[in-house]
Amino acid sequence: MLSKIFSASVLGLEGYGVEIEVDVGGGIPAVAVVGLPDTAVKESKERVKSALKNSQFDYPPRKITVNLAPADIKKEGPIFDLPIALGIISATGQMNSERLKEFIIIGELALNGEIRRVKGVLPIALSLRKSPFKKIILPQDNAAEAGIVEEIEAYPVRTLSEAVAFLEGKIEISPYRIEREDLLKGLGDYEVDFSEVKGQEFVKRALEISASGYHNLLMLGPPGAGKTMLAKRLPTILPEMTREECLETTQIYSVAGLLPPNQALITRRPFRMVHHTASDIALVGGGAVPKPGEISLAHNGVLFLDELPEFHRDTLEVLRQPLEEGQITISRASRSLTFFSRFLLCATMNPCPCGYFGSSRECHCTPRKIQQYRAKISGPLLDRIDIHIEVPALKYKELLGKNEGEPSSEIRKRVNRARKIQLRRFKNTGINFNSQMSSRLIKKFCQLEESSQELLKRAIDELGISARGYDKILKVARTIADLAGSENILTEHIAEAIQYRSLDRNLWI
Repeated sequence: MLSKIFSASVLGLEGYGVEIEVDVGGGIPAVAVVGLPDTAVKESKERVKSALKNSQFDYPPRKITVNLAPADIKKEGPIFDLPIALGIISATGQMNSERLKEFIIIGELALNGEIRRVKGVLPIALSLRKSPFKKIILPQDNAAEAGIVEEIEAYPVRTLSEAVAFLEGKIEISPYRIEREDLLKGLGDYEVDFSEVKGQEFVKRALEISASGYHNLLMLGPPGAGKTMLAKRLPTILPEMTREECLETTQIYSVAGLLPPNQALITRRPFRMVHHTASDIALVGGGAVPKPGEISLAHNGVLFLDELPEFHRDTLEVLRQPLEEGQITISRASRSLTFFSRFLLCATMNPCPCGYFGSSRECHCTPRKIQQYRAKISGPLLDRIDIHIEVPALKYKELLGKNEGEPSSEIRKRVNRARKIQLRRFKNTGINFNSQMSSRLIKKFCQLEESSQELLKRAIDELGISARGYDKILKVARTIADLAGSENILTEHIAEAIQYRSLDRNLWI
C-alpha cells in the first residue's frame, strides 16, 4: 500500500518542499530510501523501526520503499524521521490518513518515540508563506521558531503517539503563538558595557565613529592594552536590531543549529570571535552541502579577528567579497548558494612581532621584522578597513580610577542619531551607511571648504597617507560631522579623521 506525506528541508537559507512516498509491498523484508539521501537520512530506518515498536505500532516485516522527491536535491539530516514513520503507519492502515495532506511534517525521532528538535525550522516556516501549505507539525522545542511566522499555524508535538492521535482527531493541539512583547524581549540587552572600560577615551571615540558609519576597524597596541575588551563591547553601541535583521540572523543560526531551544529570535547583535588557526572554510562556510561559516554567523553584528597578521593569508583574502557585497556565494559542482554576511569587521594586531614596539617595555624587533609583520596583511584587505587606531597600554593612575566610564546606552543614542541622518541622506540610493559610499557619492556628500582641502593635502604630502586613504578619510570625516550634527565637513572633522589612519602614516615605524 502507498502513502504520501509532505515534508520540507533547507537548501542554503531557503526552505523547500519535499514529498515523501512510502510503499509497503511484498518481498524480502528490507528498507530502501531513495532520492539522494545522506547517511543521516539512510539511518532513519533504524530510528523509525525502534520508535514504532516502542510506541506500540506494528512494524511490517515486508519490503518498504521510501522515495524523497525532488530526487535531484541532496537530502540530509534526521528531519524526515517523523514523516517517514507516519508514512509507514498510514501505509499499513494503522491510522486514519485523511488529514495528512493538510500538513507539512518534520522532526527527528528518538528510539523511544520522542520527537527531537531539528535544524532550519525558521527558513522552512518562512517558505510556507508562499506555498499552499499553512500548517506544520514539528517538535515542541522548535515551536517558537515557527510560531513567529504569523501566516502559518505551527502544531508542536512531543511524541510519535501524540502526532498520530492529533492527526486522527483524538486530541486537540492549539497552534503555537508568541506574544509580540515577548518576541523582542531582551532587545539591546548585553552582559558587558562600555562603563566597565577604564581610560582609552580616544579609542572609545573611534569605536563610536565605527559603529555610527559602519566603518571597519583595526586596533593596534601591545598585549594587555584592552583591545579585546573594547572589541567585545562594540555590539553594545550598535543600534538595536530591527525585526527584519532579527529574522535574517535567526535564519542563519537556525540552519547552523545554534539557536537555543524555545528561543524565537536572535535579538542581540552577534559577536563572533575567530581564532587565527581557523581555515577559510570555517570562515566563509562550506561542506558538501554548504553551511554558513563565521562571517555569516556574524551577520548584522561584529566579526572579531584577534591577532590579524597571524591568520593565514588565504583565509583573510576570502573576506574581500563579503566586505564589499554583504553576502558570500559558495559554489559547488551541483549548485551555488548565497548566505548573508553583512558584518562590521573589528580586528586587532600587535605593533610588532614581540608586541612592545612604541610601548614602555623594550622592543627587540628590527625595522625589517616589523615591516614583514605588517606586510602579512594584504593591501586589498587593508583597503577595506576605514579606521586604524592605536591602543596604548593603560597607566597606573588609569587602572586605579574609580570613576565609571560612559555607559553603552548613552553612546548608542548618539550612534542612532548619526544613523538616522545617513538613512535620510542615502534614501533611494541602495546604501545605508557612510562607509558604503562610492566615488560618485563621496564627491556629492563630502565637499570640503578650502581650509579642509589644504589640511588634507598636507596630510597626504607630509604624512605619506596613501591615495586609498584619501577616500577613507573623507568617509570617516562625514561620519564625524554627522555625530556633531553638522551638515558640512569642517576642518576639525578632517583633522580627527586623519588621526585614524595609523597604518597609512610613514611615521608609524
